[in-house]
Amino acid sequence: MRRLLFYGTLVLGLVCGWAAMIPMPGRSHEGPLPPLSPREAALQDALRRDVEHLAGEIGERNITRYEGLRAAAAFLEASLASAGYAVGRQAYDVDGKACHNLEAERAGRDRLREIVVIGAHYDSVEGSPGANDNASGVAALLALARAFAGAAPSRTLRFVAFVNEEPPIFQTEAMGSVRYARRCRERGERVTAMLSLETIGYYADTPGSQVYPFPFQLFYPSTGNFIGFVGNVASRRLVREVVGQFRRHAIFPSEGVATLASIPGVGWSDQWAFWQEGYPAVMVTDTAPFRYPYYHSPQDTPDRVRYDRLARVVLGLERVIAELSL
Repeated sequence: MRRLLFYGTLVLGLVCGWAAMIPMPGRSHEGPLPPLSPREAALQDALRRDVEHLAGEIGERNITRYEGLRAAAAFLEASLASAGYAVGRQAYDVDGKACHNLEAERAGRDRLREIVVIGAHYDSVEGSPGANDNASGVAALLALARAFAGAAPSRTLRFVAFVNEEPPIFQTEAMGSVRYARRCRERGERVTAMLSLETIGYYADTPGSQVYPFPFQLFYPSTGNFIGFVGNVASRRLVREVVGQFRRHAIFPSEGVATLASIPGVGWSDQWAFWQEGYPAVMVTDTAPFRYPYYHSPQDTPDRVRYDRLARVVLGLERVIAELSL
């Protein structure tokens, strides 16, 4: 039995290592970051305001803290509406409580039926105000929706705030992105790409600040100063496209991987729901518990987020989305 476990672990390591070695285009930025541009500085302030409102003023938001969940949904709906969107609600009940995915769409100009989804979950885990997980992702979602509010993309762009991503609802029928992705499939919609913005606001320059599940420490840096792009093997083309575009347009460290969805952390967000429906999807993340010491804790507060670096990431993602929508 011990020998069987050894060989099983060895095979898994080799498979994961092969997946990790799928080459990514371009090169990750190395060295100092340039000063913030005026636009990055303004975006930094906007991201801070939205994170502080969600995780500071509203705080914990989930089925247990239902008033917080409702307040977050109302804030997001108002924010998207003020940017010029007609906001759609996908409603369903959990334990007798109404829950809502929120959708803002910019219809495609000539490839209307091809859809790019940018999503982030707005709930927080029980016992945490959820500043990085995931007010950082939601603030980025709002910033990106505002950036494309007046655009005329070739493909349809959808900005979706998902409810109920966190445990104990995660990967159950009550998970917001499960409901949403399933509805896309039932309607026969062609989702050509999905980006899940998940815990994207924490960066550290200290060697050893980044850890990984085995065997990824053999292939990736030990300093947690990069943004990660994570997909399953079926989404490898999208991962490569997203990483390549980000590296082309953003001066910021980045890493990408397309690997087995069963590896711890790989499927830990809303992209997992889209994989279940056969759609290509990528998680954009700072790697959450593999870097962030305040993950799923009461200390996940707005002051932990690195807004200057988050702003750089968001502007890089804006260019990625512009390319995906062509």
